[in-house]
Amino acid sequence: MVAKIKTGRSISGAINYNEHKVRLGKAELIAAQGYLKDPANLSFTDKLERLTDLTIRNERTLVNALHVSLNFAVSENLDKYVLQQIADEYMDGLGFGKQPYLVYQHYDAGHPHLHIVTTNIKPDGKRISFHLLANRASESARKQVELNYNLIKAEDQGKKQNVIRKPLEQVDYGKSELKRSITNVVNEIVKAYKFTSIPELNAILNQYNITADRGSKDSRMYEKNGLVYWVLDGKGNKIGVPIKASSIYGKPTLKVLEDRFRINEVLRKPLKESVKLKVHKALVTKISKTDFQKRLKEDGIQVIFRQNDDGRLYGITFVDHGSKSVFNGSDLGKKYSAATLINWFKNEEINHTRFAAKVGNNVNQALKFPDNISGTVTATGDGDSLLNILFKEEQQDMAAIGRLQQNKRKKKRKGHSL
Repeated sequence: MVAKIKTGRSISGAINYNEHKVRLGKAELIAAQGYLKDPANLSFTDKLERLTDLTIRNERTLVNALHVSLNFAVSENLDKYVLQQIADEYMDGLGFGKQPYLVYQHYDAGHPHLHIVTTNIKPDGKRISFHLLANRASESARKQVELNYNLIKAEDQGKKQNVIRKPLEQVDYGKSELKRSITNVVNEIVKAYKFTSIPELNAILNQYNITADRGSKDSRMYEKNGLVYWVLDGKGNKIGVPIKASSIYGKPTLKVLEDRFRINEVLRKPLKESVKLKVHKALVTKISKTDFQKRLKEDGIQVIFRQNDDGRLYGITFVDHGSKSVFNGSDLGKKYSAATLINWFKNEEINHTRFAAKVGNNVNQALKFPDNISGTVTATGDGDSLLNILFKEEQQDMAAIGRLQQNKRKKKRKGHSL
């Protein structure tokens, strides 16, 4: 993210510049911090007077207007809500978080960018110094925003973005320096992936033989919101000595991660439908858990089943390594939760044979996935028409097949009673 700061003597000039873009359809007011009305309900006079009311409280300060532009890389397609949060965090880091300001999103360039207008005169008439604002406060605020939202750094925007990074490797206990290995993996995962809980983070970390641990719920560490990182052996057991989160470079503590959870909740929203569609396509036919994992792996999605000691499935997590996003099955919808899928996978070999015997060789048309799953996903292209055909057939046969299974279960129970 590149931040550019301009100071001047005319609040009205800065607002007029942005409002002219709005009238041309090349900009939009997306936030009005410190105003009493929603952005859509503000008149030009409302926008101007809120800031000029402050400037007249210090008539000795002539340079009282601040006009900031925040510029993002072409590849960074950020939604409006994320841009609002970025603007708020940047202005807070700049020292203007308590000032009223207007945030405009502009559409007249080849890259996404914002313009922010405010004043440095506070309600008590004192001024916020512009001295070294661009070199110190802005640089610090910019770098923190880049880190929080995993943005392309200002220093890298002029460089090629296809630099090949060295792939992360699993931590092998005893073969490398423990703390450094954990630090490398944890920092890269926290920066790159969009997860919203410790279990979701662990769904990724476990693949590199690391786990984040809060301790048992009755432990002092849990009570004090502590967090440590363990190395795992090949069977997923903790080994060695845990490393405190606070001692790792970047300090991926619970407090820091909880801030990431809130940010990631927003950042992963645009990615949900794509992941859902891939999962949906993998469930078009009856399939084993193993084949389900293999099919999605081909699409870049890792499926992690959570099972209890008796082998019963109680949770499912999808890690999309392409979009770097993590979703629990229930996040995608009830139809993709473990509670639903457990019936889809259960006794699959036997049921598959029975379905084939009843409806013929075309088992693909004898689906019994609950509640018309096809209505929840939007697909495009030839695959869409095929899915619609399949599920149209399914809707017609679903009731009959359901009754058939019920009758068989009743007969089986009756046989046992004899």
